[in-house]
Amino acid sequence: MDKKMLNLFEEDKKDHLPLISEEELSDEEVLVELKKIKEELKDKVVVLGHHYQQDDVIQFADVTGDSLKLAQDAEKLDKPYIVFCGVHFMAETADMLTSDNQKVILPDLRAGCSMADMANREQIDKAWEFMKSSTEEKIVPITYINCSAALKAFVGENDGSICTSSNARTIIEWAFKEGQKLLFFPDQHLGRNTCAEMGIGLDEMVIYNPNMYNGGLTAEQIAKAKVILWYGYCSVHQGFTAAQVENIKKERPQTTVIVHPECSHDVVKAAHDNGSTAYIINKIKDAPAGSSFAVGTEINLVNRLAQNFPDKEIISLSPYQCLCTTMYRVRPRWLLASFRAIKEDKPINVIQVDKKTTELSLKALSKMLELS
Repeated sequence: MDKKMLNLFEEDKKDHLPLISEEELSDEEVLVELKKIKEELKDKVVVLGHHYQQDDVIQFADVTGDSLKLAQDAEKLDKPYIVFCGVHFMAETADMLTSDNQKVILPDLRAGCSMADMANREQIDKAWEFMKSSTEEKIVPITYINCSAALKAFVGENDGSICTSSNARTIIEWAFKEGQKLLFFPDQHLGRNTCAEMGIGLDEMVIYNPNMYNGGLTAEQIAKAKVILWYGYCSVHQGFTAAQVENIKKERPQTTVIVHPECSHDVVKAAHDNGSTAYIINKIKDAPAGSSFAVGTEINLVNRLAQNFPDKEIISLSPYQCLCTTMYRVRPRWLLASFRAIKEDKPINVIQVDKKTTELSLKALSKMLELS
């Protein structure tokens, strides 16, 4: 490990105690101890793993899935400790859906989400006041699940709903039965792609940029728009381009290009198909042997699909590594540190959401789960 990384870990000692350095255990020794301690604590601990995690972490997951599946599974768990191998907002959701006597642990507190960080409560409150003062029509707020608990609470407080990439269309259809306008945040691409598939014109959508005065919009633009999209995006999925799609079509005409709806609109429009992580997995799983796919989503999932379905040709749409670096922060040695702390009855990195935020967030989460 280089000096820069060692210094970074030293700075985070308070968050990661007891620290497991490479001087104490090698990567191989970490895996050996993890297998042993996980077996010892099997009656107390359940590990959730998001699809974007690397294989050396996923191998220890008891439950794997995308955001929606893990949110639904978290509600059914009964073990006292839930170790969430994902990012911060996912662990918050799990904490809100589980009982008070259960503890949700995030192996690395630095595992966040760049998209989720593109919107905060202060910005949303400011935007909301401007939007409400700009129109007499009812605006229904919808937040992608990739956001903080504080933003989920905002949506619950204002009678909106949460959505995932799996159920975005269902939630948006519901929203337009409840009101005339939609505020969709923090991911502009999922909102735009879903609304476009529903027949809403791109000229009926505007982008609110929180870094500009009044989001860079006039009151007249708000009044005219049907959909107000927040200026947020996934850095991984925004890395795919329409040129990459066209290149695959030209060079590999037998290959189906399937992408995640967090990709930009031109990429989704150029691709043969698009859908949530679960949709992509099932589409490839159900395809006949010999099928060929170029997949526009996070590279760990693409590689795992290629391993799990060797009878099919599965490659990444991009020639570059499209890696979720924040997911990458969850490493086996931090997972082991979490298990060691649980064994000593001194759990670390416990994620707790306050009662008021939980109450309002659960209102929005319950609406999502009800509609899904």
